[in-house]
Amino acid sequence: MAQISPSILSADFARLAEEAEAVRGSDWLHVDVMDNHFVPNLTLGVPVVESLARATDIPLDCHLMIEDPDRWAPQYVEAGAGSVTFHVEAAAAPVRLAREIRAKGARASMALKPGTPIEPYEDLLPELDMVLIMTVEPGFGGQAFLDIMLPKIRRTRELIAKHDLELWLQVDGGVAASTIERCAEAGADVFVAGSAVYGAEDPAEAVRNLRDLAGKASADAWWACEH
Repeated sequence: MAQISPSILSADFARLAEEAEAVRGSDWLHVDVMDNHFVPNLTLGVPVVESLARATDIPLDCHLMIEDPDRWAPQYVEAGAGSVTFHVEAAAAPVRLAREIRAKGARASMALKPGTPIEPYEDLLPELDMVLIMTVEPGFGGQAFLDIMLPKIRRTRELIAKHDLELWLQVDGGVAASTIERCAEAGADVFVAGSAVYGAEDPAEAVRNLRDLAGKASADAWWACEH
């Protein structure tokens, strides 16, 4: 089933509680954490996540675009995140980190930049609950979707099927009504959407529309039929 995770990177940071309410009905609320080191942008941290977790009952999907996630990721679970994503390019011990995130009660997810192949990390997949394929370079919202990531999404789905894993496959970057169907057909089932949701006149309706498009596209997709 397709899941939609609106990104608050495109929301009004001065009104985050209201912006969360505006997308009621979403499966997750995507929180982009950037430290101005791993990516050239600075957003928010643990205190804001704690406040947001108190302000909404939508589960938080924290995407850590930071250095040293081995040190910081567990704190986001303690702050209230239901899913924590670390970048494999930044993690010193990804298996140990994934196990710690899970042990603390959250879903563990590994993200890959566009230039990072999935194949070297095949053996890590059983340690995870989700893999995030970035479909833009991480750091800024509003970027155009990179079509060249579609084969990588497909290869990731093939590896998930090869090992018969109950693993979610998330995409983030340029996801909109014009691109979500291609992502779903390739194998994605969790979709991060920023400006496509918060730039819409009715964000909640935008979420419903995106979920519907993804659901229809994945229903007859090669990977859904095989599964």
